[in-house]
Amino acid sequence: MRQPFRLATGGRIDRSRPIEVRLDGERLSGFPGDTLASAILARGIRLVGRSFKRHRPRGILTAGPEEPNALLRVERGPGRVDPNSRATLVELVPGLSAATQNAWPSLRHDLAGLFDRAASFLPAGFYYKTFFRPAGAWERLFEPAIRRLAGLGRAPETADPDRYLHRHVHCDLLVVGGGPAGLRAAGLAARAGARVILADERPAPGGGLLDTGTAGPRIEGLLAAAWLERLPGELEGAGELVQLSRTAVEALHPSGHALLLERVTDHLQEPDPRLPRERLWQVRPRAVLLATGRIERPLLFPDNDRPGILLAGAARAFLAGQAVLVGRDVVVAAFDDSGYAAALELAAAGARVHAIVDPRGAPGPLASAAEAAGLRLLAGWAPVGSEGGPGLRAVRLAPLDRTGRPDGRGERTVPCDALLVAGGWTPAVQLWAQAGGGLAWDAAAAAFLPTRGPSWLRIAGAAAGARTLAEALAQADRATAELLAGLGLAPPPAEPLPAIEEPVPAPSTPPWALPETWRRDPKATFVDSRTTSPWPTSSSRCARGSPRPSTPSAGPRPGWRPTRARPRHPPPSRSSRRRPAGRSTRWHPRPCGRLGRP
Repeated sequence: MRQPFRLATGGRIDRSRPIEVRLDGERLSGFPGDTLASAILARGIRLVGRSFKRHRPRGILTAGPEEPNALLRVERGPGRVDPNSRATLVELVPGLSAATQNAWPSLRHDLAGLFDRAASFLPAGFYYKTFFRPAGAWERLFEPAIRRLAGLGRAPETADPDRYLHRHVHCDLLVVGGGPAGLRAAGLAARAGARVILADERPAPGGGLLDTGTAGPRIEGLLAAAWLERLPGELEGAGELVQLSRTAVEALHPSGHALLLERVTDHLQEPDPRLPRERLWQVRPRAVLLATGRIERPLLFPDNDRPGILLAGAARAFLAGQAVLVGRDVVVAAFDDSGYAAALELAAAGARVHAIVDPRGAPGPLASAAEAAGLRLLAGWAPVGSEGGPGLRAVRLAPLDRTGRPDGRGERTVPCDALLVAGGWTPAVQLWAQAGGGLAWDAAAAAFLPTRGPSWLRIAGAAAGARTLAEALAQADRATAELLAGLGLAPPPAEPLPAIEEPVPAPSTPPWALPETWRRDPKATFVDSRTTSPWPTSSSRCARGSPRPSTPSAGPRPGWRPTRARPRHPPPSRSSRRRPAGRSTRWHPRPCGRLGRP
């Protein structure tokens, strides 16, 4: 098996049982515990898709459900076809076959890539004002052509042989998120006598701690992975606690009604035919605690969408989970301390880290550890461009002056095959906002943080703005005690927090804080890698007065999880007081089987 980027040891994979799958007809090797994305990266494949509008090359960006680029057509047998499946969520099983989408005649030689060369003549919203002359041409010519180009995957044409079931349940407390804060809250509530359901989207509990290695926090003298191995045994005797893995909370309504989608058999090599493929849980809890974590931000600079540019957290996740290096020659752009942690762990695994660039005037506490490890630190520098085609071959770096403007005279080109970007973190507050919780902009965190919410709802951990593990666990304790008191249940037993050794991270520099880095080429600086929407697109579209997107797949983006409040204008009202703006919630493409099944 050819896996040049797979390490000989490490990871949470079973190397005794190799698995073969296919990608675009070619054999791909992996192990139980691999995802399709990790197997692709282990093989050294960088190009996995094309953007929606301009068909620019796309590579894997993240390691979780927020992945916007690696959307593949996955087949698991006759009739079992899922278009637009995220490679980061597809677990390897024998017989699985995947194919890339949105390219013709092939992914590498995509004829529609000519749209990218004509980008200067295709401004935002041009199709709303262009294709209406001559009369009748829209119905006969333009609309059929646009519909053939629109969309991503093809819908299945054969009948779905699987079963999809639903279940109605009640509980005292629903905990969303199986990270350290969620595990702590679920255990405390169950030991206090509450009926608890713990739902987590990952295959195993642990959340972001699963993605950390030697540079992560030490808990009771142990690395995070070793400490997490002890938790399942402690939770087994915690009382009435139902743990649902591979279960995403799709909706949390203001009434408290929650919709959970459990993937039951997709990860099984020989599933029981009596089991449903997926199960829809309709949960009516008396209280809900959200521990949904946070999402890492990419950076803004020209050509920031090239395959080979990944989030620093994703590189750590692939290394810790599947023992895969995302690159052998690496450059790290550390606008946040997570970049230093990624550089230290990849360097210890054998990667050559050529430089760590940090625009902050006061780098975090991990900077001294990086210098002690012999890594090159360029403080006051930032990436200003990338080179390659289609994969990354080099990154351009430049020093910043006092105003944050790149100095072109000191620009350097550093060859590399991976650029890890750490632009800070955005709390995952979609469910909080959907349930009616308020949000307020926090300048220090450079993000919207939760404020007041319904009495039955609490939020804790990184989703509530916690910067350290100790702070997240303390928030979980307080939130659990408040919810149990509101339900009239006994308070949770007093349990001391574990001893934690971790540095306090320095404030991050948000991606939009250095506008001069992307103003060099704003049409090649992308904030939405799925549809290839450049940075100035939103403002220019609003200036033109363009209507809302109407073409298929031009609305909610797969993998896009916006958290900033997006105003939805209310209808005219006789009252002079304006109603509060609505908030966007996350959207995921899902198989159609469950829609027509009980």
